[in-house]
Amino acid sequence: MNSRRLITGFSNPTVKHLRSLREKKHRKAAGQFLAEGLRLLTDARESGRLPEILVMASNRDLHPLLSTLESDVLAAGGEVLEMAPDLLAKITGKDNPQAVAGVYAEFDTALSAIDRSAAKIWLVAQALRDPGNLGTMLRTGDAVGAGGLILIDDCADPFSVEAVRASMGAVFTQSIAQARWEDFLPWLRGGAGQLVAASLRDAVPYRGAPYASPCFILVGNESRGLPEEYEMACDLRVTMPMKGRADSLNAAVAGAVLAYEVLAALE
Repeated sequence: MNSRRLITGFSNPTVKHLRSLREKKHRKAAGQFLAEGLRLLTDARESGRLPEILVMASNRDLHPLLSTLESDVLAAGGEVLEMAPDLLAKITGKDNPQAVAGVYAEFDTALSAIDRSAAKIWLVAQALRDPGNLGTMLRTGDAVGAGGLILIDDCADPFSVEAVRASMGAVFTQSIAQARWEDFLPWLRGGAGQLVAASLRDAVPYRGAPYASPCFILVGNESRGLPEEYEMACDLRVTMPMKGRADSLNAAVAGAVLAYEVLAALE
């Protein structure tokens, strides 16, 4: 049954619930996450995902995309809430929030849900701690036509407000899986797949390296990089030239550079 409500008080239980979704433990308990902004929510709708709850600021500008989104949410049995901008700011944690936000059901992030044959490129991140980097990797994956992002060991939450925002909508277009290394490696070896990492250990130049499809591009923690045993388990280790004083690239940047090289090699 669809519904539409006007919410006016900070103490409203719904406001408290939506605010709680900014914290990982509450997201996991509810199985929901927040996304904000008309463009991002429209990308989600075009990817076949509608919010369970659509939240709109009472002073919003009229927009045909928002009207379409509202109609679709109500038709699907979702809930539409209207509230003052300061209430919406409490929910999103931003002083100048977007005029619209959505509450989505978290996706299935089991490795078993990944179809490796669906794409030539997959991104894999180990112990990635920065949600901005995680969102950037999702965005990169979307740009290169990757199938998705596999998060290994203890990574930032892909459903945090910061990661979702940084993904620029790619959280809805990319498959996401979460696993421990000891589960990921047997899964990978159970089918086709080349594991590639940037490394200095027995590495070849990243340009012109023998990439193969499906190619799983592995990047490590922002400060520590990849553990040696993870690197040695790779089928191919490649090195990138560093012409300046810096001895490494940002993890998400390194993943993007490699992804475009692999894309060019496999096209």
